[in-house]
Amino acid sequence: MNIILTGATGTLGSQILFSLLESRWETLEKIYLIVRKKKRVSEHIRIMTMLDSDSAPAFIRENRNELTDKIAVVDAQYLLRPDIFLQKGTRYYFIHSAGFVNLSVNPETKPEIFKENLTLTQDIFRVYKDYLAKFIYISTAFSIGKLDGLLDNNYIEKEQSEYRNFYEASKHAAEKYLVKAGQEANIPIQILRPSVLGGNIMDSPSFFISKYMVFYLFAKFFYKRPTSEFVRIQANHDSKLNIIPTDYAAKVVAKVFDTDVTQLNIVNSKGTNIFTGIAKILETVNFKNFKLTQELMDTASDFESTLEQFYYETIGVHLTPYLTAKPYEWDTALLESILPIPKYNLEDYLVATVEFAKNNGFRNQRW
Repeated sequence: MNIILTGATGTLGSQILFSLLESRWETLEKIYLIVRKKKRVSEHIRIMTMLDSDSAPAFIRENRNELTDKIAVVDAQYLLRPDIFLQKGTRYYFIHSAGFVNLSVNPETKPEIFKENLTLTQDIFRVYKDYLAKFIYISTAFSIGKLDGLLDNNYIEKEQSEYRNFYEASKHAAEKYLVKAGQEANIPIQILRPSVLGGNIMDSPSFFISKYMVFYLFAKFFYKRPTSEFVRIQANHDSKLNIIPTDYAAKVVAKVFDTDVTQLNIVNSKGTNIFTGIAKILETVNFKNFKLTQELMDTASDFESTLEQFYYETIGVHLTPYLTAKPYEWDTALLESILPIPKYNLEDYLVATVEFAKNNGFRNQRW
């Protein structure tokens, strides 16, 4: 088996790489990692640094030399030149995990977001078409936009009316393009959609995540802020925060990518109540002067403090559409049949993940 993986140094991509190396050890012939150079650090050194890090699973560190024989690191400048590093006549599983996560609603950001998430995906599929055994696209469980109720795995045929941001819209557009293009080229397409990613729950180190995003940014924003300033946080009391541990999501990808599953939401079967979750996050970072409310705040005259205004002008712009969303949940029957979701206390997990991030100064991994 030969695999191509993009995003191998990313939050989910790195864990997918670890899971593939461990679970597909015997059948894996070669895995091609398409990686960007970072400043003066080569793509090869970035991958080796990641494999040698304390955050890598024990299996990876203990079998590093043997594993590196199965890895080919490719400079990302050759992403659209597969003829340079792939062999004609060989068929590859392409797992496209790289993506541009930007929740901005500023119209000026739309071209860049669509270029990174849609146009690049289209270009990749076109140039790799003759090499593919299958194309696996890592999307997001929120690509369907503003819906409520119980969601199943089929987003492609669902009617959609409104997206919360250009990120959701671009990912959904990429999904639709791939399904149509795959049918025309007779190439199997698989769409995998993880929910909000949190720290490890199955692997060591516990609660580790390589990059702090989404609810972590919320925690980081209020960490060490002066509690003398009062902040009201708008949220829908009936909504839930759905977090899936990154190591679990990666294991699902590694387990399902060569099956006949066509669409799969990798989400938690349960969610943490928004009001409870926000309160737990803020208490963990020791921010106490807040109030959770369902009241709308639309104008500057509504702000009760400078900090409150700053919140709504920065991360609040991106997060409020999710915090105020109508309640919805996902049907996880198919997911559970592939790999049962670990059982753990959601609130304890949320506190532990934020505590882990706080203890590490909310610093992302440098590889």
